[in-house]
Amino acid sequence: MKKVLFWFLLFPMFLSAQINESDTLSLKARLSLTGFWQGGNVDTFIFRANSDLSFIPWKKWVFKTKNSYVYQEFGKEKADEDILSLNFLYINPQKRFYPQLLGFVSTNFRREIDLRYLVGAGVTYQVLNKEKNWLKFSLTSEYEQTDFKQASFNRTEYNGDSSINTFRATLWINGKYHVFKNKVILSHESYFQPSLEQSNNFRWQADLSLELPVWKFLNFKINYLHTFESIVILGQEREDQFLTFGFTIKNY
Repeated sequence: MKKVLFWFLLFPMFLSAQINESDTLSLKARLSLTGFWQGGNVDTFIFRANSDLSFIPWKKWVFKTKNSYVYQEFGKEKADEDILSLNFLYINPQKRFYPQLLGFVSTNFRREIDLRYLVGAGVTYQVLNKEKNWLKFSLTSEYEQTDFKQASFNRTEYNGDSSINTFRATLWINGKYHVFKNKVILSHESYFQPSLEQSNNFRWQADLSLELPVWKFLNFKINYLHTFESIVILGQEREDQFLTFGFTIKNY
């Protein structure tokens, strides 16, 4: 099943993160592939793919889907295989304030998450919205269910049940900037996501990218991803970090 989802994420080969839903183009798509390989005394393989697609299904509505796949091997043993699908429906995203609906689905091999899904709604505020530079803040609320492979956690009060359900609030900050006469593109997307019911149940993520244009439709990309989850399977680390290198392909 995961292999099918993987190829589904990669199929649109003209399709990465950080498409601005407030753009007026009817279709925008990007694909970013980054990775790292080392052989010899230490065998290491890291691969990360991100696809980002937005289109206008109806007047004043924009649908955006962001999908990612991460795979890691150390010593020829699989350490990670994660799938994440973020889906948004925006209403009037050209305005300074606009509402949105969202639905997320993810899996995580190392964290032993069989399936996690969130559904919710919220609002976005555009601090800056220029053609090549933009900054946005969003506040959303979601219902989440996470199904783990076991029921022993670092927080003992959650032991005994492999599913954890909660309502969350999420603060999002994301932006993109063209600097040095468009020779460098900086982008970031981060969020903080606490539970509204359990004070010790929260997570955050920071995703930073630097891109160097090679051609109109092709950029060289350096990507840094840092994630944190407060509740994990007993014996696991709560933080993960990825530094990868690769290329972004786009249709605009």
